[in-house]
Amino acid sequence: MRAEATPQEHPAERRAIRVRGLVQGVGFRPHVYRCAQACAVSGFVCNDTQGVLIEAEGHDLDAFVELLQCELPPLARLDSLLQQPVPARGDNDFHIAPSRGGAARGAAIPADAAICDDCLQELFDPGDRRFLHPFIACCNCGPRYTMTRALPYDRGHTAMADFDFCPACASDYTDPGNRRFHAEPLACHDCGPQLSNSVEAVARALAAGQIVAIKGVGGYHLACDARNDAAVQQLRSRKQRDGKPFAVMVLNTRCAARYSELDEGAVRALRSPERPVTVAPVNTGKPGLSAELSRDLGTLGIMLPYTAVHYLLFHALLGCPDTSRWLREANDIALVMTSANISGEPLITDAVTAAARLGGIADCFLHHNRDIPARADDSVVRASARQYTVIRRARGFAPHAIKLHSDGPAVLALGAHLKTTVTLTRGNRAHISPHVGDLDTAEAIALHRETANALEQMLQTAPQRVACDMADDFASTRLATQLSEQRNLPLLRVQHHHAHVAAVLAEHRVTGPVLGMALDGHGQGLDGAAWGGELLRVDGAEMQRVGHLSALSLPGGDRAAREPWRMAAGILHRLDRSDEIADRFRDQPLAAALGQWLRTGETGDTTSAGRLFDAAAGLLGICPVSRFEGEAPMLLEGLVRGELTDGDHYQLLDGILDFTPLLTRLADCADPTRGAREFHGTLLRGLTDWALDAAARQRVDTIALCGGCFINHYLATELPLRLQAAGLTVLQAVAMPPNDGAISLGQAWVACHHDTARA
Repeated sequence: MRAEATPQEHPAERRAIRVRGLVQGVGFRPHVYRCAQACAVSGFVCNDTQGVLIEAEGHDLDAFVELLQCELPPLARLDSLLQQPVPARGDNDFHIAPSRGGAARGAAIPADAAICDDCLQELFDPGDRRFLHPFIACCNCGPRYTMTRALPYDRGHTAMADFDFCPACASDYTDPGNRRFHAEPLACHDCGPQLSNSVEAVARALAAGQIVAIKGVGGYHLACDARNDAAVQQLRSRKQRDGKPFAVMVLNTRCAARYSELDEGAVRALRSPERPVTVAPVNTGKPGLSAELSRDLGTLGIMLPYTAVHYLLFHALLGCPDTSRWLREANDIALVMTSANISGEPLITDAVTAAARLGGIADCFLHHNRDIPARADDSVVRASARQYTVIRRARGFAPHAIKLHSDGPAVLALGAHLKTTVTLTRGNRAHISPHVGDLDTAEAIALHRETANALEQMLQTAPQRVACDMADDFASTRLATQLSEQRNLPLLRVQHHHAHVAAVLAEHRVTGPVLGMALDGHGQGLDGAAWGGELLRVDGAEMQRVGHLSALSLPGGDRAAREPWRMAAGILHRLDRSDEIADRFRDQPLAAALGQWLRTGETGDTTSAGRLFDAAAGLLGICPVSRFEGEAPMLLEGLVRGELTDGDHYQLLDGILDFTPLLTRLADCADPTRGAREFHGTLLRGLTDWALDAAARQRVDTIALCGGCFINHYLATELPLRLQAAGLTVLQAVAMPPNDGAISLGQAWVACHHDTARA
């Protein structure tokens, strides 16, 4: 299309403009085209090895560049824009040129986005040719990462390459005035992917109490009626998921408010393009959901639909209403929507595997024939009015790159053992994979290796260094060692809590020196012991331990992490009350034997903050045995009602914080609710004093808070306020989870800071 002429106030000039950021797969090139038309600019735009390249020629390029930056597409993010003059060519038009080969060094891989309002309106408009089309999408929404096979992000590098345009879609794709101009997920009934059976049949199965396996954008879900106790119990039994909460999908925030107490932050998270599972307090005044969803936790993971198929399901369950009012109205329909896998195994992405692995779980299947090159589970966040904490970073968030403070060597970091992710750095960007999970099964270990390979292939980047945890028995460490030896690459082993702190520093582009407070379940320390409640001084790649929680006995080793009664027994023994153990924990077959053994044997120790929570829960009788990781701390937090009791039952000496006085009080507390308030209040006061004491001794005024314990609402929200009020600058995880999902980023950050000789 020819650019329109405008009054010539300045001589024509031409500039090469390089743009980096989230500018592929988000409608950025069509945006550039429209800006060029508005400013009478000629030239071209394309994806290239530096990100997006624009060559613009005209009489007022400053106005063009300003327009580029002021009216970005909804999903775009511009990190940098560099300009330089080039010789004029006298072009007569502006066009979108073919991409130049190779992955864009400065480009971000686009993440998936929920269906936009425009597509949603068209989906239920009988006059639109995409009426009820299950794969409707445009430049502003739809799958991105999960259908990407390689960069640059063009249709030929995605799963949509398997589907040729019909004439009507080809016209939409090439029309600059169309919202689907160069939208790579573009399709319609005539040329796009197809479902294996009708949505109405699936809706009838759900209404009848059956379990359905549904292929989504990043893998399969298992779904059932969340109000049907028998259906939820059946799903829990078949999926071998004892106790761990299920996420629930409802139509809109009015429906969500029936079941959860939503503040402004939760509503914002639910409606965001990422559409994560959002953990919020249960609305106890409006029951209706199965008690089997989230037993006694006081919270519910809830999310809104994010694909056309989800909306079509709700439409069918509501009897196929013929107006759009139903989209905004409240209803009581709620669907369990959980990852379709056997617990501990990776998310399933293809029909053959789904039939083989889910045949004993699902009563009905809804497949489609679009490939899923990249798995992505649902993201999980916990929202508050001030912020939200990412618990699992996956669909919608990953693999958005974290911009680092400077360029560095390409580092492949393999993460830890639990909640594993993989990070590959390139230039000043860290690309973090979606959540891989716990490396407890052969299938999960294979997925971990596959994820590392896929990142390298997608980014077309070969690592120059490999980083991993210090623990030899982690599958991630074994893989890192293999890759290092096979490729003759330097291997850097990063202490677990050092990596936790470093991940927060990477997000905030801070190098140090800072104080890091790492509170989690377990990580091998520099001395080989079990750490988990640490104060570290971090300065670049250097780390020094400057404080820790007083060590607790760990009766039974790893079993104590799954059986909080053991942690409580260890406390009773420390208090010379071993004779109480057998009676107090009489429901535990080994209680008497453990009590006797504690009198004569030796146990390992741990400084873990997670085990401190477990000990408190065990002493209060809240959770003798955990059915899933983190259950005891979650139950303990869920018991808090009203204001915390801000006690001073702790001792601080030479950087060691001892909560034995608090645990002594809990051992005699008959009211678990009162005990939960006192535990959290005293913990906050003790941690505040501990941090301030270390900051003064180390002469630093910045502290990074990290570790899985910071998923706790009170630690995540109240502790930063107390530290800020005392004059410290507080850094927290924002785009990344505070738990082990960020370990690979921290490992990569440390490896980037290590000089070549020491790496």
